[in-house]
Amino acid sequence: QVQLVESGGGLVQAGGSLRLSCAGSGRTFSSYTMGWFRQAPGKEREFVAAISWRGGRTYYANSVKGRFTISRDNAKNTVYLQMNNLKPEDTAVYCCASRSGDKGATTQYEYPYWGQGTQVTVSS
Repeated sequence: QVQLVESGGGLVQAGGSLRLSCAGSGRTFSSYTMGWFRQAPGKEREFVAAISWRGGRTYYANSVKGRFTISRDNAKNTVYLQMNNLKPEDTAVYCCASRSGDKGATTQYEYPYWGQGTQVTVSS
């Protein structure tokens, strides 16, 4: 079982930056692929980014490519999402998720473990 806790959300103006963190429990954190997803009001949850368990491979949604960066520190059991040049359409609840193994998973159905999420609001 993996427990995940997100932090770092908040209110920011368009063009600003935020860094989200997701702290995971468990000794096997380093062997899990980690992902970030988001859900805006009235919309379905969508994939944002994912990182392989060693961090060698990263995956991004087209809408955030070039603006967001996912990274991880296995020694701290933490995965990060650096978000730059934020836009109002990035407003959503951001959740991290994990799955065992090293597969580059980009759909929510591939992740069995989820955090509660953190709100990101970007004002225009």
